[in-house]
Amino acid sequence: MAKRVNIGFVGILQKKGAISAAQVEEAQTMSKSTGISVAEALIKLSYASSDDVARAIAEEYGREYVDLANYVIPLQVIELVPESIARENTILPYQEDDEVLRVVCSDPNDIETFDKLRFVLNRPIEPVIAPREAIMEAVNRYYGQSIGESADSLIQEFTDTAIDFTETTDAGSAAIAGATDSDAPIVRLCDMIISEAVQLRASDIHIEPFEDRVRVRYRIDGMLVERDTIPKRLQGSVTSRFKILARLDIAERRRTQDGRIKLTLGDKELDLRVSVIPTNHGQSIVMRILDKDNIRVSLTQLGFAESDYKKLQTLIRRPNGIILVTGPTGSGKTTSLYASLNELNTPTRKIITAEDPVEYYLPGINQVEIKHSIGLDFARVIRAMLRQAPNIILVGEMRDLETAQMGIQASLTGHLVFSTLHTNDAPGAITRLVDMGVPPYLVSSSVIGIMAQRLVRTVCAKCKQPYVPSEIELREGGITPEMAAKATFMKGKGCSSCNKSGYRGRQAVFELMVMTPTVRELTFKQVSTGEIRRAARKEGMSLLYEDGIRKVLKGMTTIEEVLRVARNVEN
Repeated sequence: MAKRVNIGFVGILQKKGAISAAQVEEAQTMSKSTGISVAEALIKLSYASSDDVARAIAEEYGREYVDLANYVIPLQVIELVPESIARENTILPYQEDDEVLRVVCSDPNDIETFDKLRFVLNRPIEPVIAPREAIMEAVNRYYGQSIGESADSLIQEFTDTAIDFTETTDAGSAAIAGATDSDAPIVRLCDMIISEAVQLRASDIHIEPFEDRVRVRYRIDGMLVERDTIPKRLQGSVTSRFKILARLDIAERRRTQDGRIKLTLGDKELDLRVSVIPTNHGQSIVMRILDKDNIRVSLTQLGFAESDYKKLQTLIRRPNGIILVTGPTGSGKTTSLYASLNELNTPTRKIITAEDPVEYYLPGINQVEIKHSIGLDFARVIRAMLRQAPNIILVGEMRDLETAQMGIQASLTGHLVFSTLHTNDAPGAITRLVDMGVPPYLVSSSVIGIMAQRLVRTVCAKCKQPYVPSEIELREGGITPEMAAKATFMKGKGCSSCNKSGYRGRQAVFELMVMTPTVRELTFKQVSTGEIRRAARKEGMSLLYEDGIRKVLKGMTTIEEVLRVARNVEN
């Protein structure tokens, strides 16, 4: 019998076609320079998912791969391993089989941890494999439930006790300010609200005061989900704690305030953008969670149709002109712009951005934050930028005539300008610029492309299953029987991985309009948005809605989700 050759998890992934030799080489270089493992490097570079890497490692070592999201571990098994050991070593007790304890880990080669466990528990240990994030999520879920250290249980603890934390004086504020001990109840509660939001992949935390309670909601995949209700008497203390973290004035209760919180959670560096506004029942706080991993994406990962991807690649390599990205707040415009800048960011190009505020810090790019309080607005920054001899300029938003004129002047003097605009679709951006007061001849000569986008939730990969849409759904989606016959419709039934919603993650849908000679001529003539749209469609532009339906036919999202964010524009 031939001896089985161990090719390692990297070889297994290559054999399956999941990664290329060039990607392996890049991961190995990153591993040497940063000190992380090759497995972690592959995941950080988005060349392989943590799930694929864990499965390959399990195959390499001949161990079982386990799906923690779809398995309930009995409480008596969880209690066998102390929380401190589980958290410190990123392991989780999984199953008890006679005397053997099966333990979930991400690294089956961690002999030291297994020896420690054998010594502490005085029994044989058998490792099984799961991704590191899945283990951490499960550790937080199981130990939080068993020892009462979740946000829910801590709030319940406050509700059951009669301690009054109401903050009525500056002395009370000072007491909270001095509460640096991580064991202080309010400090623990606020830390848990942030960590729970991160674990649930939330993009925003909303803390909203009402007459008799304080509501906590998280925005997950674009949808608000109510999580906790904080007793009204804790409102002042919780507000003060978050304002202290954001370095805001806790004595100021009448004006709006903006700040930032920087923190490290596990191995993640997070930035929270904090907004405080006064309401009838106290100060409402919204914290936008800015995860640096979210902007490390390339244009290929954004989900363009092949024709749109080729058009955009051509546009961003033009030497001058304006490229506009349009859409409402939270539609992924910043991610798309940063993906374009990352593609163009080389030592031979100088890139300067003017942002309000700077959300993510990009290495190798000069970023300027707008500060209206000292007169540092977009127009003034753009004027100064041009004296810095940049190749590429990013203007956070064209919100007034002066900013638009400066951006156009920059494009006409040989610079490539990226910016955003709040319009519903791509053709509407032309009308918006003209309405702002920009002469049509300047719009037609400077703008080279406009991209509108929205975010739709994607079907959960863990619980997705084929389904047959009703005739009404197909009619509403404009899907013909011929299209439906070739399609793979998918829907999530709901599981622990997607919080029973059937959706996990989001995907952008796009509408890319290139300024062709025909569209330029119509812009110059100041025709209606409808006429420009019809001309652009004849020249190959797909509507947001049509791109969404393409993704429905591939089983990536659902008809109802596309209808929620985009409509079928009748021509």
